[in-house]
Amino acid sequence: MNKNLVLLYACLFLLFFQSNLLAQSTGQYTLKEIIRIAREQSISSKRAETTKENRYWQYRTFRSVYQPQLSLDGTLPNFNRTVDNVQQNDGSFDFVPVSINNSIVNLRLSQAVAATNTRLFINSSVRRFDNFATDQVLYSGNPMELGILQPLFQFNRLKWDTKIEPLRYQESVKAYTEDLERISVTTSELFFDLLLAQISVEISEKNLLNNDTIYKIAEGRYNLGTIAENELLQLELTVMNSRQQLAQASLDLETSNLRLKTFVGITTPGSIELKLPGEIPDFPVDETVALSEARRNRQEVTAFERRRLEGEREVAQAKGETGLVADLFARFGLANRSTDFPGLYRRPEDQQIVSIGFEIPIIDWGRQKSRVKTAEANQQLINYTLQQDEINFDQEVFTQVKQFKMLKEQILITEKADDIAQRRYDISKNRFQNGKIGITDLNIAMQEKDEAKRAYILSLRNFWNAYYTLRRLTLYDFERSSPITYYVEE
Repeated sequence: MNKNLVLLYACLFLLFFQSNLLAQSTGQYTLKEIIRIAREQSISSKRAETTKENRYWQYRTFRSVYQPQLSLDGTLPNFNRTVDNVQQNDGSFDFVPVSINNSIVNLRLSQAVAATNTRLFINSSVRRFDNFATDQVLYSGNPMELGILQPLFQFNRLKWDTKIEPLRYQESVKAYTEDLERISVTTSELFFDLLLAQISVEISEKNLLNNDTIYKIAEGRYNLGTIAENELLQLELTVMNSRQQLAQASLDLETSNLRLKTFVGITTPGSIELKLPGEIPDFPVDETVALSEARRNRQEVTAFERRRLEGEREVAQAKGETGLVADLFARFGLANRSTDFPGLYRRPEDQQIVSIGFEIPIIDWGRQKSRVKTAEANQQLINYTLQQDEINFDQEVFTQVKQFKMLKEQILITEKADDIAQRRYDISKNRFQNGKIGITDLNIAMQEKDEAKRAYILSLRNFWNAYYTLRRLTLYDFERSSPITYYVEE
């Protein structure tokens, strides 16, 4: 192969390799790209995902309580070989060797009924007794029995849980979306921290270059005797301050870069370069729509209802645990005994068990009444707190809408001021070089230029922070006119 051709391929490979390394070390990101990465791979997003899964399985655990429960229990084997005190036929007792096995297996199907706080069950059990000393084998059991356990005049926790737990689960679904939108707000703040640091470095570099150029020009004019020594010294001090400002801006840049990469989850080495957001989204934001969507989508509104029900539940529980407390237990089935296992299912006999246990407090020195009054006072306190929380909720949304509109107008003002300040500085620099103004006027123009640039970046930061905060407070995308959701049903 031609050596020149090989050399050409080698050069192309090196150029391609270096371009890849450069692309890996320095990446350019927009605000939306950085936020997307943060939602996908940041530690905060992974924590939100884990919390969502945890709450989902908690809800699944709650729902399983109201499904039919099938269980198998028993003791198999239950062997006992010892010397025991056994009563004889004449009524006396004697210590005799005992070698027995007493095993039992029980199969049960049960169902909870939340509306009435009832538990129904179907049971089937088998017991086997072995006496190894006499080679005796006996079977007993219940081929089938039906039962009911019904608390009377008691607090029905099952009914209240069916009201509260679904609300708690809805909270977790909405909380996951809010967590991701909260990540957007934080990422936006860190994005503009780094962007402002980048702009500050650029400003410092340009100022140092301009001040150094002006200083060299002033040196020539000083040698010609057209400017005083104090003006030359002031320019030299300005150059030194510019170097110091550049060093501080570079340090701030490294710190902001590390904070953003750490939060977002970018692990590639080197610094990242950010693009200044260009177009500002233009869409109407109506206070009424914002409030209605916030009430529909936010977890706080669901939490208000849950907290109100929890207060009512505490009162119901305090009242349900006072006065007469009783339990009705009934069981009907078939029972039998036999010397072999199949015999249990031949002509079994009926059996019925009905019992009512009760407890009635006679003297408790006002303890139960105090519990009810305490629960009622707590419920009233919860209602007052919820009223204030709902007012604060509405006020927060209204305030954010107003602030968003104001900041959108502020961007236009600061952008125009930035352009004017830059043009004024350019004119002042030319006039200084022509000897028409002094160093003081030039420094003032430079400071106003820098302040105007930073004010413009800060107005962008405030706007985008308000934009993503509005999304978080309403969970509504006003650009697309649709609710925001990241949750996918399991």
